[in-house]
Amino acid sequence: MKAPAPDSLPAMAAEAAAGAASEAAAIAGRHADSVDREARFPAEAFAALRDARLLGLMVPRAFGGGGGGLTDAAAVAHALAQTCPSTGLIYAMHQIQVACLVRHGQGSDWHRGFLERLAGEQLLLASATTEAGIGGDVRSSACAVTGTVEGETGGAFRLEKQATVISYGMEADAILVTARRTADSPPSDQVIVPVLRGQTHLEEIGGWDTLGMRGTRSVGYRLVAEAERAQILPLPYADISARTMLPVTHILWSSVWLGIATDAVARAAAFIRAEARKRPGTPPPGARRLAEATAGLQAMRGMVRGALARFEEAADNPDRLTSLGFAVAMNTLKTEAAEMVVRIVGQAMLAGGLAAYRNDSPHSLGRHLRDAHSAPLMINNDRILGNTANLLLAHRDNGSLFG
Repeated sequence: MKAPAPDSLPAMAAEAAAGAASEAAAIAGRHADSVDREARFPAEAFAALRDARLLGLMVPRAFGGGGGGLTDAAAVAHALAQTCPSTGLIYAMHQIQVACLVRHGQGSDWHRGFLERLAGEQLLLASATTEAGIGGDVRSSACAVTGTVEGETGGAFRLEKQATVISYGMEADAILVTARRTADSPPSDQVIVPVLRGQTHLEEIGGWDTLGMRGTRSVGYRLVAEAERAQILPLPYADISARTMLPVTHILWSSVWLGIATDAVARAAAFIRAEARKRPGTPPPGARRLAEATAGLQAMRGMVRGALARFEEAADNPDRLTSLGFAVAMNTLKTEAAEMVVRIVGQAMLAGGLAAYRNDSPHSLGRHLRDAHSAPLMINNDRILGNTANLLLAHRDNGSLFG
């Protein structure tokens, strides 16, 4: 990654980023029930995030951004998810795309200019990686970049993709799309290209009436884009995925799920304390379940922090980022965190009993439970476990405490 200018201000600390997100998180919480009920984009929360300039948090200060890192973005996503998981997840998905641009787009004039626009206008980024006929295998594409080439970077291109999911697609200012490099390229020879709202036509091909994460509006679209070849990120998508997209996705998603678990345990704890005050000296029936949920929460928090530290240590070392051991660690983070959030919220609900089960209770965990169950499906844990199993055929853990 290109370093910010020497005279740039210090990067925002994780605590400061979380503090700046507190107002947006409070607004997100006030509208969370409406967002969930109507399956609508959390517009109020994102207006507040723009006002706080948190959409450009990870853009270097040299380009007008916040100069923050992945830990900062994780702290904000975690804070938002405690009040509205849909808002937290959208913020996480946006920052995944920002990370790809920051880490792999500073070598071209177009992408440097786009980073300045992103920070200055607080643009919201989405992604289109899934595709009809391909499913959840994001490392394959049927669609391709087509058009007349005028030199290596000159000329225009056309792209048409039957995307099974583009979360908050209609609200995004730009979408990062994966496609085959050319019409003759094999499915795995992919590039990634940001296309702007004015360059893109979206035709909805599916609805979004789901159990949870309803505010993400993860609708299917037929996407047609016409843009300049200079917009295509020069590094192959395979490299961008291994070095940035895969680890950042799993870390930020896990931070969101940790936020869900954190609020669920906090609600259960508040209920148990209230019950304990009614009967001093007699532990409430759900106290043991609260202890189990708290232990799980602490383990999950440690796992996310460990993954953040591991990524930061390897961030500027392509060999480490593309190693089998690193891929296994990031895959394991995703599958374990996805299972843990479901388990922790379930334990918190048992601790809260009927008060947690009711939708009209201040201790309600119904939305938490529904949102948590999306985690093992994004991307499906079985697919990731299968990939991990294949990696383990060639990788042997070194047995070190810090391996």
